[in-house]
Amino acid sequence: MFWNWKSGSTFGAKLWLLVAGRLAAAVLLLIASALWTREQLGALDRDGWHGTLPIFLAVVALSACYAVALRWNRSLQLQASVQLLVDVALVTWLVWATGDVTSPYTVLYIIIIAVASLLLGSRAAIYAAVGCAAMFTAISLAAVTGLLPRFARVAPETSYIKTIQTIGLNDVAFLVVGLLAARLAERQSRYDVELSEAAQTLANLRALHERIVESIRSGVITTDLEGRIYTFNTAAEEITGYEVEDVRGQEATIFFGELDERVRDSLRAAASGEPTPRFEADCLSADGLHLRLGFGISPLFSETGETTGLVITFQDLTDVRAMEETSRRQDRLAAVGRVAAGIAHEIRNPLAAMRGAIQVLRSDVEADSSEAQLMEIILRESDRLNKIISDFLTYARPRMGAFTNVDLRETLHETFTLLRHSPELRDGHVLEDLTPDEPMLASVDEAQLKQVFWNLSRNAMQAMPSGGRLRAEMKRTSAGRLRIIFTDTGQGMSPEQVERLFEPFSSSTSGGTGLGLSIVYQIIRDHGGTINVRSREGEGTTITIELPEERRQEPEVRSQNG
Repeated sequence: MFWNWKSGSTFGAKLWLLVAGRLAAAVLLLIASALWTREQLGALDRDGWHGTLPIFLAVVALSACYAVALRWNRSLQLQASVQLLVDVALVTWLVWATGDVTSPYTVLYIIIIAVASLLLGSRAAIYAAVGCAAMFTAISLAAVTGLLPRFARVAPETSYIKTIQTIGLNDVAFLVVGLLAARLAERQSRYDVELSEAAQTLANLRALHERIVESIRSGVITTDLEGRIYTFNTAAEEITGYEVEDVRGQEATIFFGELDERVRDSLRAAASGEPTPRFEADCLSADGLHLRLGFGISPLFSETGETTGLVITFQDLTDVRAMEETSRRQDRLAAVGRVAAGIAHEIRNPLAAMRGAIQVLRSDVEADSSEAQLMEIILRESDRLNKIISDFLTYARPRMGAFTNVDLRETLHETFTLLRHSPELRDGHVLEDLTPDEPMLASVDEAQLKQVFWNLSRNAMQAMPSGGRLRAEMKRTSAGRLRIIFTDTGQGMSPEQVERLFEPFSSSTSGGTGLGLSIVYQIIRDHGGTINVRSREGEGTTITIELPEERRQEPEVRSQNG
């Protein structure tokens, strides 16, 4: 079809309009001619009717030919030129048939000149004006001098001077119209070029703006004044894991919490010229992972300076805050390491001697006496104290793991098998371990990973004293990492407890040292992994571990003291 041609969409549509308009004009002229001759003569003039009817039939036949040509021929400029030349000939025929010099249809020449300027430009308008003047002059002189018979019976008698004047005035009118049409066509062409250049410049600026926004490594969100998201750049998608189609039209509070007060502070700072305040907020990624976002809010202005929305730029501070937390834990670790070495020498040896002495004394008393019970308490508490010292040393100076390729499915199955035979398992507890069919291989220290799984599972059981469901799930992520998710339906934790969960000596409901999860955190970190916690009071806890799937380099063995 003509509208599929490279540059013919608009031009081809104009040619279709020209074909349809020509046909409609022919019908109207035929009807008008019949009515005019009937009014003038009281009945249809057969000679006049026979003169215009062939022209009408010719227009119909030509219109059909033009329509076929437009569908199959791609030379649209040539088709337009041919149609206009034929139109000049048809109008000349019509003028001759309706009174030559005195024909009322000479105005159709002006229409042809105007159409030529619109379709083919200024030069075509000049050519059309000259051609129309030449054809009108030729047909008029031929009819007046007798070279051609005068077709219309109603043509009045006119003198040669009057005829020459009429021809001259019409020719001048054709040429003037041609010059004006050419001038307008040139101006229109210039405006079209300028408009095209302006549109192209605007498109380039818009594309540049989009590339700049998409290249920014900070997340950029624009919203309306109600806080509904309008744009969402690539960095925002990468940080949050959401696609722009998922969040467009939603409120920005899904990422940044309540914004009313923060928006007021930001707008007040922008109005007074102060630096834009920075805020932080916690949110969940599309994968359900906890994110810490740092963001700033700026007003979005229209061209008139009116505030039409907000621009929110944000960064992922999760790793930064994790590094700060790691640094803080490392400071405590260094202090614990120094204390632990002294504890090992100053307490462990006397404790072993005390335990041995108590065991000897217990052998000399009756088993059911109060003295034996007290000695049993001393032995049990000495064992607990020894375990505390061992935990100190494990946390302060963990041994370097022997990394081998391990199928984590087997490690998780063994942990849950032990847990099912643990005295902590009650009737109301339900255990589920969901693993994929394919192997989940990772380069890890299997003993340390068992310790991680065991600690997390026991903590979950202790958080469900009245029963509940513990589910462990394992899958492979698109980033080439292995994800292990522990979910319980226990008591959950407050945000403050979650914040301090992996700190050493944090409060523990189990009565332990508070080092179990700190050791878990350190083991995961030494394996190049991450651990993430989501919890709400009364709704349970979800702990997500990610470990690299590829083989790690063997770390250097660190010296151990004490």
